[in-house]
Amino acid sequence: MATIKDIANKLGIAVSTVSKGLNGASDISNDMRQLVLDTAVEMGYASKKMRTTTTRKVCIFIENMDYENIDQFGYDIIVGFKLSAARRHWEVTVIPASLTLQTDEKYDTYMLKNGYSGAFFLGFALHDDWVVQLNKTTVPTVLLDNYIEGNNHVGYVGTDSEEGIDCAVVHLKELGHKKIAFLNGSKNSMVSNQRYAAFVNSMNKHNLLLEESLIEYGYYVPDCAKYHVPSFLKNGATAIICASDLIASGVITEIMEQGLKVPEDISVIGFDDLPLATQLSPALTTIRQDRVDLGKSAFLLLDGLIHNITTSKLLLRAKFIKRQSTAICKERTREEK
Repeated sequence: MATIKDIANKLGIAVSTVSKGLNGASDISNDMRQLVLDTAVEMGYASKKMRTTTTRKVCIFIENMDYENIDQFGYDIIVGFKLSAARRHWEVTVIPASLTLQTDEKYDTYMLKNGYSGAFFLGFALHDDWVVQLNKTTVPTVLLDNYIEGNNHVGYVGTDSEEGIDCAVVHLKELGHKKIAFLNGSKNSMVSNQRYAAFVNSMNKHNLLLEESLIEYGYYVPDCAKYHVPSFLKNGATAIICASDLIASGVITEIMEQGLKVPEDISVIGFDDLPLATQLSPALTTIRQDRVDLGKSAFLLLDGLIHNITTSKLLLRAKFIKRQSTAICKERTREEK
């Protein structure tokens, strides 16, 4: 591992100047400070504080995800992470990762400059600047629902979409549904791609006909439902599986706007089991992600990466939660009569 002296020798400057650059001293220029930090990152330098095993300073970077109150998706994930960190006396800082921050500063440099031993990324997309930089980072980093290949310093935590979506399809098939629609989240999102593949695999496994007209990408917000539910209904869907509870809430609203009832006319299933799911009318059948456990798992994975345990992926099991938004398909009821 590089030392302060190694950095000084490479740059041809005094050890004291390197020390000032690494510690944020005000009596050197910004350009020199940045050169020192960039060189330190390039040479794999880690400060004594970052290497200590008694205390750690880590951060949660969050982007495009609500997390400030208990009803929002990110809240329990952060709670779970902080609970585990508190037991180890780790200091955790939650930092909104704006595009400006990612543009102005390299990820590894930011982490070194601020003395962070590792990070947990929430809500990022694969094309974000810092996520792209994770291909080569040496900073222990965990991502929710995103995966970086070939870097032992980066791990992925998530919920098993394959198993969760399959539970939903099996449930609907048992109720007699054959024309099952799938309203996904955003395109070019890893978790959306996983849920699409899970839906396709499950429909094929259970000998149910896949219809392209009944599969659409939207966004992880309720409003996207109004753009796709009318065509699902026009094409004969009797049930709709949604990639999130927020999408499902919009689907229920739109179905009612169309003069139909849930679940009497159309069954609806969500994904996440947010507090919102029990507040909907009818209460939402959904696939639960235990978000507190996701946060705890992210901490365990990050702790392992810091200690050179190179875990690639950590997937939690999904749990199917049956409530009142699904019912026997009308067509099967007619056939039985």
